[in-house]
Amino acid sequence: MVRRVNIIVTGIVQGVFFRYNTMKKANELDIKGWVKNLRDGRVEIMAEGEEENLNKFIEWCKKGPQGAYVEALTLEWKEYTGEFSTFQITY
Repeated sequence: MVRRVNIIVTGIVQGVFFRYNTMKKANELDIKGWVKNLRDGRVEIMAEGEEENLNKFIEWCKKGPQGAYVEALTLEWKEYTGEFSTFQITY
């Protein structure tokens, strides 16, 4: 089943290549969408893909790349739209 999820990552997640590594992981799992830094120090991710792959992606996001310290994830499941053809870093 194809799904969409909005993820907010809280912790030490900026300045540790979190966005770049998120994009790499998304591409490995065939997930489409985007990742961006928020002004308050958090990272926001919009991701679409197969539910099984999204669950693997969420598990990865709970740890992040080396150097990151993830305090919490906030997940909001949404209606799949199919609007993305790639996964990219946005600003």
